[in-house]
Amino acid sequence: MSKVYFSRTITPEKVVELYKMLGVDLPGKVAVKVHSGEKGNQNFLRPEFWKPVIDEVGGTAVECNTAYEGSREFTKDHLQTLKDHGWTDLVPTDILDSDDQLELAIPKGQKIKKNFVGAKIKDYDSILVLSHFKGHPMGGYGGAIKQLSIGFASSYGKKYIHGVGEVDNFWTSDHDSFLMSMAEAATSVVDLFKGKAAYINVMANMSVDCDCCAVAEDPCMADIGILASLDPVAIDKACLDLVYASKDKGRDHLIERIESRNGKLTVEHAAALGLGSKDYELIEI
Repeated sequence: MSKVYFSRTITPEKVVELYKMLGVDLPGKVAVKVHSGEKGNQNFLRPEFWKPVIDEVGGTAVECNTAYEGSREFTKDHLQTLKDHGWTDLVPTDILDSDDQLELAIPKGQKIKKNFVGAKIKDYDSILVLSHFKGHPMGGYGGAIKQLSIGFASSYGKKYIHGVGEVDNFWTSDHDSFLMSMAEAATSVVDLFKGKAAYINVMANMSVDCDCCAVAEDPCMADIGILASLDPVAIDKACLDLVYASKDKGRDHLIERIESRNGKLTVEHAAALGLGSKDYELIEI
């Protein structure tokens, strides 16, 4: 079983502690995948929260441009958003698809056979994926698998995943096929780094909406904690299980969002592809 470390204490220091529990030394230049937060969003995790763990690995906070109108659609605007949200003042930052994109193969893909990520990903030797676990308008939930797929995808790549290989079907593709495509895209990023990856999910500010929403619902349930793992499937499955096990009154609203979008299919398909394991040991710290 994969190990997932868990703490109910949510502080920057605890993030670093759980990262160290993984016993991994990410080599070389480390790309730290973050969510810069859409302008107007109130729920995203701020750079002040993430800075200690980014400093711990000597990493660079990386992002890719979005595929829809907003404050992060184009590099110039995205850089301004990073500045406005305080990222550039606190940590090194990089927009991976600011110049070009890189095509990655998906040998086991059933829905898509290729993925398009920011070309600057080639400049990095390992990845630390920092995810704010919460709901999502399309995916049902957002966690490590979404960060690996949509998060690292170029603007074009995001359309490609959403459209299940047909960018013109960005908003109209078969929904379950989109979820499966998201899992398949994640495998290409994991394959690129060949195990030189670690994952941290923070279950705080849990709205049914994503940090990509300029207008998002406020959090619907109480914070749960921080999780860390070397397995992206196990960490997302553990987060889902913690939501379902919660006695918080607001959990039903989040569960409705997850189930109405069939969000658990992403985890199921990722596990079937060998991205990770749904079987895990939750080690509470």
